[in-house]
Amino acid sequence: MNKMFSFLAGALCGALIGAVTAILLAPASGEDLRSGAQARWNEAMAEAQKAREETQKRLETQFAQMKGGE
Repeated sequence: MNKMFSFLAGALCGALIGAVTAILLAPASGEDLRSGAQARWNEAMAEAQKAREETQKRLETQFAQMKGGE
């Protein structure tokens, strides 16, 4: 579990650094960059919300099974 968390943290940091570098070096106007960044942020937030909901459902199911003695 700890190795998985470390890997995910490293992957997230790498993705963040890559995204910032791409934005800073991209040959596009500021408005285009802002709108694109906002769209990517909204998409990432939607994916994170979906992952959170799926994890919550899975954990609630596991809790109910453990509570019921299954």
